[in-house]
Amino acid sequence: MRLSKGFSQLPALILLMGWGIFSSCEKPQELQPSVTSSFNEGWEFVKDGAKDWVKVTVPHTPKVEPLVVNDQWQGACTYRKVFTLKKAENEKVWIEFEGVMSNATVFLNGQKLTNHKGGYLPFVVDISDQLTDGENELKVNVLNVDDPTIPPGKALDVLDFNTFGGIYRDVNLIRKQKLYITHPVAADKPAGGGLLVHFDKVSKTVAEGILKVHVKNEFDEEQTVQAIARLTDKEGKETIFQTEEKAMAAGSDQEFLLQLEVQNPKLWNLQDPQLYELQVELVSNGQQVDIEKERIGIRKIRLTSEGLFLNDERIFVTGTNRHQEYPYVGYAISENSNWRDAVKIKNAGFDFVRLSHYPQDESFMEACDELGLILMDAIPGWQFFAEGQFSENAIRDIRDMVRRDRNHPSVFFWEVSLNESPMTPEFMEKANNVLKEELPFEDTYSAGWMDHPSYDLFIPARQHSKPPHYWNNYKDGQRNVFISEYGDWEYYAQNAGFNQTAFEGLKEEERTSRQLRGAGEKRLLQQALNYQEASNSNLRGKVLGTIGMSNWLMFDYNRGYANDIESSGISDIFRIPKFAHDFYKSQRPADQKVHHGMVEQGPMVSIASHWNQESETTVRVFSNCEEVALYLNGALVEKKKPTVNAMSDQLQAPPFEFDLQEFKAGELEAKGYINGEVVATDVVTTAGEVANLAVSIDYSGIPLSNEKQDLVFVYAKAVDSNGNYNAEFEGEVKFELEGKGMLIGQNPVKAEAGIASILYRSVPNDTTFQIKATSYELEATSK
Repeated sequence: MRLSKGFSQLPALILLMGWGIFSSCEKPQELQPSVTSSFNEGWEFVKDGAKDWVKVTVPHTPKVEPLVVNDQWQGACTYRKVFTLKKAENEKVWIEFEGVMSNATVFLNGQKLTNHKGGYLPFVVDISDQLTDGENELKVNVLNVDDPTIPPGKALDVLDFNTFGGIYRDVNLIRKQKLYITHPVAADKPAGGGLLVHFDKVSKTVAEGILKVHVKNEFDEEQTVQAIARLTDKEGKETIFQTEEKAMAAGSDQEFLLQLEVQNPKLWNLQDPQLYELQVELVSNGQQVDIEKERIGIRKIRLTSEGLFLNDERIFVTGTNRHQEYPYVGYAISENSNWRDAVKIKNAGFDFVRLSHYPQDESFMEACDELGLILMDAIPGWQFFAEGQFSENAIRDIRDMVRRDRNHPSVFFWEVSLNESPMTPEFMEKANNVLKEELPFEDTYSAGWMDHPSYDLFIPARQHSKPPHYWNNYKDGQRNVFISEYGDWEYYAQNAGFNQTAFEGLKEEERTSRQLRGAGEKRLLQQALNYQEASNSNLRGKVLGTIGMSNWLMFDYNRGYANDIESSGISDIFRIPKFAHDFYKSQRPADQKVHHGMVEQGPMVSIASHWNQESETTVRVFSNCEEVALYLNGALVEKKKPTVNAMSDQLQAPPFEFDLQEFKAGELEAKGYINGEVVATDVVTTAGEVANLAVSIDYSGIPLSNEKQDLVFVYAKAVDSNGNYNAEFEGEVKFELEGKGMLIGQNPVKAEAGIASILYRSVPNDTTFQIKATSYELEATSK
């Protein structure tokens, strides 16, 4: 549950307040049917070669990196946690690690329990037999170095992303009685383990499916067991399913199968992603002995020669790619941070996310379930393949990924393919067979970057083909194609832009889609035009087998092999939008209703200009309205319909272009019209001299967590005396914190395009703090 935190804004000052109650999971407690608690606090950390232990909370990164990561830390480090836990009789206790990069060896009280290889999926350690009733020491040795046997396998200095180390996701303590529902990954059972729910027949009147419940009896004697499932919709309507009682022998495991039938189901879709709470109880001799809960959705997906269908309606999917990296802390971000990214993606007008190029935190998946975002789940891989242990570990990743994520309604496609890697036919066939073994259902769809017949969906990048048609006429539409990446490489490599008459006149650095937010208006407008042209080109194949497209990409990120930030994101690494962001936002129809309070929707209009001396005099306006009127200093420039040409004739909402001939300082106002009525406005004003810093925090509708460490962006925006944003300010800004928590990042830091950014990391139990931003250049005017 995400509770609100309030803040009030003052000139160059932000006051952020919150409160919470924390209950330690380490205190002895009476045995309950099932308890899962956060095990994130109370850790100590040391790098190999260092002497002093440092107190930390996970998620944690071994090194706070610079903004541009040229030499990411790699090596060995150790985490330890001393805790007291009085184990009840007939109790089982596990530790679940959601993500450790990438080779972890776990010890309890000096005894080695397990070694796990792989940085993107969970593993579970049974600590029951090694626990003492007094003090216990849990120790995790973490090795994060180049290892060609652990996917993605490729050495960091030639890898297109970074593999940030540490225990970078949550750690959980799980306590159950010895008669219990298993963990889906730890159980290691194809098409089984934990809870597996699937609906085979779905219509508006009835949904029919199955629920598998895997149960283990570790008592020394036979137990009688009954499984009861309660399915509850958001209005509280409950449907109950149950099995007959069964006898389970001591030391045995058994799968309980429940037939599900839901009358008039509330279906999950992109605009109204209805979810149900599934609660499964184990009952033995009239006593409840275990409970597991999941949020699930009921939907029908079909991939046919005619396209992709959701609940019997054909859809064309428009989306993006996402890396899970934050500046400075790498992968060590909070659950709420993942949610905020999902909100930003939905608000940008997208309905799809390709997880590039690895499985991401389950909290991100849960956010996509709730917001109505389709996911393409992917195993770790990029331009690397090897037979033997590497390929075996990649197959293991398929099993673990599917077992973790199979009940998420947002997951439509499984990318059991090593991205841009020279996979053998044998590996591809095995990868697909393993997927079908884990999910033996008609609507289990695999995706691969190679057009091998084993894959249900071919997912090439746009640049993997040639202009001008790219994939529009591929196999005459007889092969389902999803364009997994577009808009970046083809422009970076300068083999695109064929509809842009001025493309040849641009400098090399001006043509590319890789543009930092501080690159200036001309280059940011070119980036937006590249994405527009590529989107328009892709849409020409909409009726010829192509079922969707995802641009490269949503957020800027670091790469192991490069000495700069990969800046083709439509938002920068601090999640601040570029002009291209609002191009995509304008492609969501004005009358489309998304039934979620966090989603921005409806009519919109956005002027792609800061309107200063450097601005282009041909002003571009992104809008989903029928007409737009542009005013300069109150005088009408023109009222017009969208500009339709060879780069916009397939778009849902082509941009509007206005030729102002020359720059005149003042106010630009755009008014969007539908049916002759003004339904949206946007104003951009030529900024005067910077007088102040307007400081804000990016919650994206997800307030700071009371229970866990959280992470948010803090921005200081340069404004003039009237509050107008000045994008030309590049002065140094210093952030100061009063209260609990920590500021993370370069400090002081230079503003980029008028905005300075830093991270604030909160602490559980006390989120009362104050942040102030100042600049020596503004000292005389900001006080």
